[in-house]
Amino acid sequence: MNEITAAEDLVRVLLAHGVTHVFCVPGESYLAVLDALAGVRDRIQVITCRHEAGAANMAVAHGKLTGRPGICMVTRGPGATHASIGVHTAKQDSVPMLMFVGQVARDQKEREAFQEIDYRAAFGPLAKWAVEIDDPTRVDELVGRAFATAVQGRAGPVVIALPEDMLTERVAPSSISVSATAIAAPAAALLADIGDRLRSAERPMMILGGTGWSAAALSTISDWALAASLPIALSFRRKDLIENDHPCYVGDLGLGPNPRLIERVKAADLVLCVGARLGENPTQGYTLFSREETARKLIHLHPGAEELGRVWPASLAAVSDNAEAGEALSRLPLPARKWEDWRSAARADFEAFIQPVPVQGRVNLSEIFSKLADAIGPEAIICNGAGNFAAWLHRFHQHRRFGTQLAPTSGAMGFGVPASIAAKIVQPDRTVVCVAGDGDFLMTGQELATAAQYGAAVIFIVIDNGAYGTIRMHQEREYPGRVIATELHNPDFVAYARAFGVWATLVEDTAEFAHALARARESTRPSLIHVRTDVRDISPGRTLTVG
Repeated sequence: MNEITAAEDLVRVLLAHGVTHVFCVPGESYLAVLDALAGVRDRIQVITCRHEAGAANMAVAHGKLTGRPGICMVTRGPGATHASIGVHTAKQDSVPMLMFVGQVARDQKEREAFQEIDYRAAFGPLAKWAVEIDDPTRVDELVGRAFATAVQGRAGPVVIALPEDMLTERVAPSSISVSATAIAAPAAALLADIGDRLRSAERPMMILGGTGWSAAALSTISDWALAASLPIALSFRRKDLIENDHPCYVGDLGLGPNPRLIERVKAADLVLCVGARLGENPTQGYTLFSREETARKLIHLHPGAEELGRVWPASLAAVSDNAEAGEALSRLPLPARKWEDWRSAARADFEAFIQPVPVQGRVNLSEIFSKLADAIGPEAIICNGAGNFAAWLHRFHQHRRFGTQLAPTSGAMGFGVPASIAAKIVQPDRTVVCVAGDGDFLMTGQELATAAQYGAAVIFIVIDNGAYGTIRMHQEREYPGRVIATELHNPDFVAYARAFGVWATLVEDTAEFAHALARARESTRPSLIHVRTDVRDISPGRTLTVG
């Protein structure tokens, strides 16, 4: 008489693990879970999205902001494959996420039933773990393991398939147990070795990256670096890890980095890297170091054991959660040697690099983004997807608080729109701005309907140059005069936004932007600023010749 459905047990497990939001597109394959969620709508808010990619990317944004697994639910087959982009982003960005997928009934498996997919095979390479729950009595165990897997070590996504007939079976309510999160920290002997190496270094450089940081740990490590005059570079799309006006911050390693910073990292005789994987983009296509150099000068601390020595042999290495590593390093005695000249020269290079640059067209994005932080305040969250527009944003906008950048290291187009909506829903008292290119925006632009439905008053800034600009730039470099497939014929973005009930305006000159932004900030509903730019201004310091 006290039995409940496996779907109801699943929802009990979600509540026990502190889930507050579920991002979904509904489907018949998990109707029983939706019914169970209806019974707890006062504790879990279900956000209905307009595309599974939007739902998955919202879950990724939730994981980035909170450090807890974002929850996405999609239906089988096309629903899951649509959502795979978010799983890939969660993997590459080291973000905890759980994606629940409806599955065909157990007696229909291996027949290529309607929308049937083997999710363990399909998502095994993308996720940290992919599992199918065939036994309704193991919901607590397997979903609990999914939560633990998502957050421990290098964080990432877990995919859980739910056969629809399993969800309706009745079971005795489980006694739900939530596992404590395992925390790794660097050993005392290793820290002593790091201290010795720092004392003998002449040109050290610290690189911070990854996820799992806390504001307290970042504040502590940046204060310690300041006392030692130790320069800090940040990894690709991790610009919010320390305040960009901090005296030790010398720039970020990503696409279109400061050439002087690249020179300095190459010249460093000690590289203390915490949290960053040192993948393709931060290392400029794996050219920033040689393996012989890293074996001599790299100290690498990372939460994932599998990342240490994966590409770069290190002179010292340890598995450690990033926040723990930051706190531990900040307790090292300050070296007698200070690197003030080295730090101040690197900082001067950074300050010169972020000065606005001249452009060909009427809109100068370097001027707009260099003033954006002052206009929206230090706590505002900035979201973006991928495209050459982001080079202007990342170079000229200065982050002044931890937790203010939501940008995919996976380079996923379409991420910014859903990410910004999730951010505004989860943290409604903060200003949230989405910066998107024209091609980037229309990959998930239908989620304006979700923003309007849930009152997510995001400020969307659409940078429109009528092209897939990144690919156009590569074409002009590799195959000059043979442009194909990159020209875009766009809608009237202002009319498009207004069709969803979104306030919108057009900007065609740099001087018009400040007023448009002020009006958007006054709006109590979602707003969109359509910024029309010149395709010749393809990226900072690069100009296309248009015939």
